[in-house]
Amino acid sequence: MTDAQMTYQRVGAERISGRNASRIMHSLARHRKVVVGLTILAVVVAAAVFAHWLAPRDPQAQNLSQAHTPPFWLAGGQPEYPLGTDYIGRDVLSRLIYGARVSLLVGFGGVLIASLLGIAFGLLAGYFGGWVEAIVMRIADTILAVPWILFVLFVVGILGSSLVNVIVIFGITDFPLFTRTVRGEVLAVREQQFIDAAVSIGAQPWRVLRSHVLPNIAGTVITVATFELASMVLWEASLGFLGLSVPPTIPSWGNMMAEGRSYLRSDWWLATFPGIAVMLLTLGINLTGDGLRFVLDPKSRGRE
Repeated sequence: MTDAQMTYQRVGAERISGRNASRIMHSLARHRKVVVGLTILAVVVAAAVFAHWLAPRDPQAQNLSQAHTPPFWLAGGQPEYPLGTDYIGRDVLSRLIYGARVSLLVGFGGVLIASLLGIAFGLLAGYFGGWVEAIVMRIADTILAVPWILFVLFVVGILGSSLVNVIVIFGITDFPLFTRTVRGEVLAVREQQFIDAAVSIGAQPWRVLRSHVLPNIAGTVITVATFELASMVLWEASLGFLGLSVPPTIPSWGNMMAEGRSYLRSDWWLATFPGIAVMLLTLGINLTGDGLRFVLDPKSRGRE
């Protein structure tokens, strides 16, 4: 066995054993803020998945006789409407639960599209360099040069507001961040000894990228994706507040805040509760992201 083959196997084995799932889960469980973040995220995901069973009422059902009912702990509140009703008698709690679906679908869908595009382009640019890198980075720079809100207005003006359009918009506008991040990581990884060893024994570029480069940058990509998920939840709420997200017939936290801003003096709960929901979800995601960054970053682990 040649020195290159021995180096290739030794370093590869160390890389695989150093990233086992049990160690990562054990490290995550030792950090209180990660447990808090995962708990918040799990509660929101469960609410979104089981909204049909958890929501006490149809989120679109109107009851004008119960309009402007305050939360149950205030004067005039009713136990059957724990968080009150809006200006046409729709149950706020039910709309909050169903609104979690929109935030999570937009967040996870946008991150999925952005990460897949960013990883593919970043791997190509970082590993092959040359004209491939030049073309990929100019595409990313072009997208970054377009003001985000103008791109949103352009797409919504042509295609209309819908859940799919919002997800696609977020995926396209956010993938340059993943491309730049992945490219930088690949530039560092491709100089490592085990990459040279793999190439020297005849490994094809696609196998090197799939089996050796990608696993070594997965930690960084996962961390970036976690924080971008929180950003997309905020972006969706912002677009919903401006009327550029999903149609008003679909309950979402951004739409609820937009509808409630006209009633802040009288029915403060209409905008307050969806705002708190957005804050808690982004907090949970960011706490989880902090934990992932700590566990997946060897320098951070060394400072513990």
